[in-house]
Amino acid sequence: MRLVIARCSADYTGRLNAHLPLATRLLVLKADGSVLVHSDSLSYKPLNWMSPPCTLTLQAPDEADAEDGVVQMWKVTHAKTGDALLVRIHEVLHDTSHELGLDPGLVKDGVEADLQRLLAEQVDVIGDGLTLVRREFPTAIGPVDLLLRDAAGGTIAVEVKRRGDIDGVEQLTRYLELLGRDPHLAPVTGVFAAQEIKPQARVLAADRGIRCVTLDYDGMKGVDSGAPRLF
Repeated sequence: MRLVIARCSADYTGRLNAHLPLATRLLVLKADGSVLVHSDSLSYKPLNWMSPPCTLTLQAPDEADAEDGVVQMWKVTHAKTGDALLVRIHEVLHDTSHELGLDPGLVKDGVEADLQRLLAEQVDVIGDGLTLVRREFPTAIGPVDLLLRDAAGGTIAVEVKRRGDIDGVEQLTRYLELLGRDPHLAPVTGVFAAQEIKPQARVLAADRGIRCVTLDYDGMKGVDSGAPRLF
């Protein structure tokens, strides 16, 4: 992982356009190819980012950018969508790289682990005619919570969360891109399942072709949740 603290501006072009004016920010370049632009606010969320598969190229600033004080230009291009993130660096304050090694993955809390177990036993919650292939299906970037098959033999990857946000959708997107390369599994569709799914996560999931399912934890345990039902 490479960490760069720099005075920079950034422009994102593609399905949406966004501009970050000149300021001091943290640039994170991960081994999976993703690039994230962070500020010292907004908690853990990046101001802008590019998810893999993408490529980073260094460009020389043109005359106008050089006159404005730009010393480096990073262009990050998504391999599938063509979206681009252009970072104009005016001053590098810190630049370091670290080898983090293989990550063992997230250890889920009790509720999230129970949700996964219950859903594996009740895959009909996701849809009719589904069968479980495996829990914690292994991939090179971490285990997929559930891998299912539908009646037609199609593959479904399910990411289970207690509270579903944008990061969970991004995680499932990476799994889908990797699983889709396996001819024994492709095509692979995704389901994002959680007790609560934030509106922004639903919008992103819909844009990625991922279906969202809200889980009733108490109902899956056989306990009346108190929520109104038709039957």
